[in-house]
Amino acid sequence: MSKPDPGMNALGVLALELAGGDAPRHAALSSEQAGELAERVGRDLAKLVPGVSGLDFVFAGAHFDPAEVLRPGWPVHRRLEELQMRAPGRNQGPRMLAFGAGADGDVPLPFQADAALTGGGLRVVPFLLTGTEVAQTQAVAEALEDVLLAQGMAQPDTALQAQTAFGAQIEHARYFTVNDLAAMMSMQYDNQGLAALWPLIETALMAPQDAQWLDSTPEPLLRYADGEVRMALFDPAGWCAFYNHGTGDCDRLQGIYEQYLMRQRQMAAVLEAHGLPVLFVHCEAGQDARALLTK
Repeated sequence: MSKPDPGMNALGVLALELAGGDAPRHAALSSEQAGELAERVGRDLAKLVPGVSGLDFVFAGAHFDPAEVLRPGWPVHRRLEELQMRAPGRNQGPRMLAFGAGADGDVPLPFQADAALTGGGLRVVPFLLTGTEVAQTQAVAEALEDVLLAQGMAQPDTALQAQTAFGAQIEHARYFTVNDLAAMMSMQYDNQGLAALWPLIETALMAPQDAQWLDSTPEPLLRYADGEVRMALFDPAGWCAFYNHGTGDCDRLQGIYEQYLMRQRQMAAVLEAHGLPVLFVHCEAGQDARALLTK
């Protein structure tokens, strides 16, 4: 699968691996704290790739679940791009733009993380690098792809600043491009028994105009196309027929059918976390389930 085309942008995150499973106390930093952390992050990145200092560096002082960043169209980073385009001082040299909570402590809507996705042990803080020259930005983006995965540990003072500001116990702090983050999530899903689902998510991220099937017994039948996932919803008889269980065995296999339904719900929750709507398509015995999913 090809990598995303970020246009004139290089997309990345500061990844915070939490210790002890405790969520950060603060959803977002104050504007002052966001600026202080952005300075350290920008310094770290410029040490790894000197060309970073020649670009606008746009930083969100808020943390998200990785699935919120790995969504079609890269919506969190697009919010940063929109803010960068509206900020004063364009074409006056590289800028550092950091965005945090308002004076009243409220988190601005573009950086409000999904409250249903706050229990994970990894939180990511997004940043964007962009410039007026496409070739310059692309060169930095390619260099970040080359070095961050192997060498992208945050400096100790950066990690400490993030820990203090967010109110979190941080085990490790490191930098990823969005491609690095996707690769890491792919391995994580593999470890969680969800490897079969990743090709649909990857297609939605990297080649959203393409279609992708999950059609592998005994997994649920799914098809991604046109920005949504259609999932076959079988009644017990239809399930037995599609997966070639004998009709006389259906009652005996009721427990397995219930596990199948749980698997469907698990997959639907993961897909929706990645911003992919799931449409359940009722398929009865005798109907062509694959044909129904292509309508």
